[in-house]
Amino acid sequence: MQYLVTAYDGTDPDAPARRQAVREAHLAGARRLTAEGRILIGGAILNDSGEMIGSAVIVDFPSRAELDDWLKSDPYVTGGVWQKIEVIPFRAAVRTGKDR
Repeated sequence: MQYLVTAYDGTDPDAPARRQAVREAHLAGARRLTAEGRILIGGAILNDSGEMIGSAVIVDFPSRAELDDWLKSDPYVTGGVWQKIEVIPFRAAVRTGKDR
């Protein structure tokens, strides 16, 4: 099942440093999940100044429980980056890539 995940960083002064500290580990996991077909698209949510303040990702997991397991282990969660996470069931009407 597909899900839209929106996750917002903390707003305290140390939030950008927390994001940068675990960013490479988060991206390594995201690359692996993309190769497995779990992440369909994802990226940073930006403020009006172009600074990263969160993330949005569309994922495909067999169950919500498996999605929650991924979230619990993602470096942006374990590293205290994402402070507010919303998960909504989603169905892509169009897709890009090799399965068009």
